[in-house]
Amino acid sequence: MSPRTIFLAGFLVLFVGGGARFAIGLTFKPMVTELGWARSELGLAVAAYLVVSAFATYLAGRLSDSMSPLVLLNSGVLLSAVGIGFMSLVSQPWHALLLYGLIFAIGNGLASLTPVSVMVTRAFSVRTGFVNAAVISGTSAGQLIIIAVLATLLTLVGWQWVFVSLAIAHLALLPFLMRALPRHAGNAESVATQGVRLGEAVRTAQFWVLLCIYAICGFDDFFVATHVVAFAQDRGLEAQLAGNLLALMGLASLVGLLSSGLLSDWAGPAWTTFIAFAARVTVFGLIAIDQTPLSITVFALVFGATFLVTAPLVVLFVRDQFGMAHLGALTGMITMVHQISGGLGAYSGALIFDATGSYDAAFVIVFVASVVALALSLAVRHSRWRG
Repeated sequence: MSPRTIFLAGFLVLFVGGGARFAIGLTFKPMVTELGWARSELGLAVAAYLVVSAFATYLAGRLSDSMSPLVLLNSGVLLSAVGIGFMSLVSQPWHALLLYGLIFAIGNGLASLTPVSVMVTRAFSVRTGFVNAAVISGTSAGQLIIIAVLATLLTLVGWQWVFVSLAIAHLALLPFLMRALPRHAGNAESVATQGVRLGEAVRTAQFWVLLCIYAICGFDDFFVATHVVAFAQDRGLEAQLAGNLLALMGLASLVGLLSSGLLSDWAGPAWTTFIAFAARVTVFGLIAIDQTPLSITVFALVFGATFLVTAPLVVLFVRDQFGMAHLGALTGMITMVHQISGGLGAYSGALIFDATGSYDAAFVIVFVASVVALALSLAVRHSRWRG
């Protein structure tokens, strides 16, 4: 299978998955309003999605060390179509918990950036950071294009058709992905023989520093992605304009991802991470004290530019610190922690709002956490695995 096919398959999966992953932020307020739910009830489904998809991502990473990631992508896309499509029929909170928090979560975890990154890293040994950033930019492109279309669809025909449209988009991927499967689908494209196992990695300080950084990153990411539209509407922005904030973040993320890929190939992943968290500290501080429409727009642009920036850096951190032999398992573990913490961020935001009537305390929490991550990014050792 050619590197071009590998790149295209990964990009398309993340493009559709990116739109689906962030659509819940678009439909969050209309759903709870129409169905009469508390925000924490739907927030629990989002949190469950992040936790379940985190374990599915780790499983996908481990399996990617011994088999073709394309098999996982096909299975994940099919499950995602089922889960997200039937979200259009929910009427009780447990329906969302089952469909979004379990079925879609498993599918989205299998068809996630971890198997895609492993697949791409094996295929491209030169400029790996930029190529990974380019393929993961499919997530940002999906967030930009798909969310912009869905925001319009939401205002015209309602939130149910958002989920139906996403199911159709997933199913449309399957014919191409099935044709891309290698003849011997059970074999990995290329497996390195040297590297640190997961059990050995967890006994190193460097691995725990990476886990802490990615836990904070996930908490930030999914608190914002889940609640930024509702927050903007609470502050007086019209529904479609508020919904387009997600698309605006997707555009900024596209620029940030490609820039970070170039920077990581030159300066390494640690400095790229430091710059991303420096920007986050700045805008979280801004939004904690000023929540005018202009500040919200600036926040969306700047935070969006850092959104997913650390995603293509995971494989670079693992490759440089621990080698390639267990790239999938180690990358999957770090991504799993990122996702679980993201679930905590999404659910905590809902709980804080239900308890206080605003997101002010939540913004203070993510500001402090980002300061910690900024400091930790300086503690990552700048070294390359020599095996």
